[in-house]
Amino acid sequence: MLEVGSLAPDFSLPDENGDLHKLSDYRGQKVILYFYPKDNTAGCTKQACGFKDRYPLIQEKGAVVLGISKDSVRTHKNFKTKYDLPFTLLSDPEHQVIEMYDVWKEKKNYGRVYMGIVRSTYLIDENGIIVKALEKVKPDQNPQDMVDVL
Repeated sequence: MLEVGSLAPDFSLPDENGDLHKLSDYRGQKVILYFYPKDNTAGCTKQACGFKDRYPLIQEKGAVVLGISKDSVRTHKNFKTKYDLPFTLLSDPEHQVIEMYDVWKEKKNYGRVYMGIVRSTYLIDENGIIVKALEKVKPDQNPQDMVDVL
């Protein structure tokens, strides 16, 4: 993972509508930047809905949520609509930003070894500095953990 205290790398990715977002666009706000494996899977849905349920409190604390996976813009649109998610989902099919944030790693599942996204979350302050970095987070705990550190 990237080091706490370092400047979060800037990036530009399309959201669920195809509009480009740069991390630097969010200077002046705290950003919960979370990386998740796949739209519409049990864990990812639980995590996204956890952030949705806490979103008013997150906004109250001066933060926004950005979710990133390698799913397509279209898949993100469907996922966001289906669960009425109030925050932005960013598409990184070439996993450039995913690799930049060091969350593309070797994984093992039932003896099979493959590369994939390790569910991870960064808290970035108003100046673009990483203040918290969590790897291998639990989807049902992560949203509350992030609220607690805001």
